[in-house]
Amino acid sequence: MTTLARITDALAQVVSTTGAFAPLVLFFASFIEHVFPPFPGDLLVVLGAWYAVSGELSWPATLVSVTSGALAGAWLDYRIGAALGRSLDRRAARRGALTEARLSRFEASYRRWGGWLLLANRFLPGVRAFLFLAAGASGIPLRRVLLLGGLSAVIWNAALLAAGGLLAENLGEMVALFERYTRAASIVIAACAIAAAAWLLVRRAMRSRRT
Repeated sequence: MTTLARITDALAQVVSTTGAFAPLVLFFASFIEHVFPPFPGDLLVVLGAWYAVSGELSWPATLVSVTSGALAGAWLDYRIGAALGRSLDRRAARRGALTEARLSRFEASYRRWGGWLLLANRFLPGVRAFLFLAAGASGIPLRRVLLLGGLSAVIWNAALLAAGGLLAENLGEMVALFERYTRAASIVIAACAIAAAAWLLVRRAMRSRRT
């Protein structure tokens, strides 16, 4: 049995045996994933979606619990990011105008484009917590952050429920679909990160030639 299969079996037992408290388990799973990204919160959400589709859990309760957990985690990440942002601002002010200017450019850029990342956060495994930290550090209004994060969570969770009802015939197939998506999304994220790093290096080299 693979490691993923063992984790799946253990989590499935937790969800299936907690009865009326299963939505609460799903809430904390979705919440903890934002605080501690290595936690397999998405996998628990997948299991919850399957049990909701199969009738063992309430569909509305499952959707509300995992979405609420995501919003609670996003709120905590935002608050931590805001505190880190204030600390970085103080350090930048002490270190000189260049560092402060770079920090200001990042904050302005994230305020302008970060909304799209927040709207897509639930579809980006492994990095969503950092998107909310950056939102807090950049000063994006909390109301906007929670609105976009909530929309993303609802769309993602509804998609999982739809996949469980339309695409998967059993729990193993549901988890396999999720695993393939996670692998593909991780490859795309890594490729985008490499492309962005390459673009920054080329841009810096071009600036150096001009000076």
